[in-house]
Amino acid sequence: MDGITYVDEGQGRVALFVHGVGTGSHLWRDVIGELRGERRCVAIDLPLHGGSEPRADLSIPALAEAVEELCEHLGLTGIDLVGNDTGGAVCQIFAVRHRERLRTLTLTNCDVHTNTPPEAFRPTVELAAKGELAGLAALLLDQPELLVQTAFGEGYERIDDPKAVVEAYLRPILSKPGGGRAFERLLAAIDAEDLVAIEPRLTVLTVPTLLVWGTADPFFDLSWARWLRETIPGVREIVEIEGGRLFFPEERAAELVPHLRRFWAQT
Repeated sequence: MDGITYVDEGQGRVALFVHGVGTGSHLWRDVIGELRGERRCVAIDLPLHGGSEPRADLSIPALAEAVEELCEHLGLTGIDLVGNDTGGAVCQIFAVRHRERLRTLTLTNCDVHTNTPPEAFRPTVELAAKGELAGLAALLLDQPELLVQTAFGEGYERIDDPKAVVEAYLRPILSKPGGGRAFERLLAAIDAEDLVAIEPRLTVLTVPTLLVWGTADPFFDLSWARWLRETIPGVREIVEIEGGRLFFPEERAAELVPHLRRFWAQT
């Protein structure tokens, strides 16, 4: 597919995984490792991330259309869609636009409604909007401990190998020609209006939906999972991952997978 890379492993019903800003399909590797023996697992690298090329429009709705392009390219239907972080916002927009492709929806800690971007992330977005983030990040690429603590420290419970995080997520973005500036454009394009605009369509979204939420996330408080439960009629339950942070699907994949299996088996 032109300009978009993705993971595609296993056979069976399709589970499609969508990451958020600054990470990539690599986030889902352990979830896919658990499931590829029983599912066809597809994980997109959103535009600019991983091996995917940047695009002119990097807004959340445009990222959702990149997911649709991949679905069209691979002929995916009956999808069990799973999102994290900004990818959860992408999934919400995708779900209301392309309901016909979905069997189920699972959202983990993610942007919701007016909490887009979350308050704790706004300073980073403001740096990006001023054009001051790319240069700073490039200077820190070879200081992975400092860069990872700055960029990801609040998203993980612990980071044992900062260099591996940089190489998996940030270097692929920043090493592309114009990647740093594109990343600034992407962050500056995160706009709550995009999610507020779909609220009326969420209120009639009957796709069976599971919410799996880390309880110690400083960006996306459990109250936002409750907002989703109150808004989306298809929500079946909220599963709380005690002490989980934003990237618990990577850190604690073995805890997420049983909930996915159970939910998928029930729907």
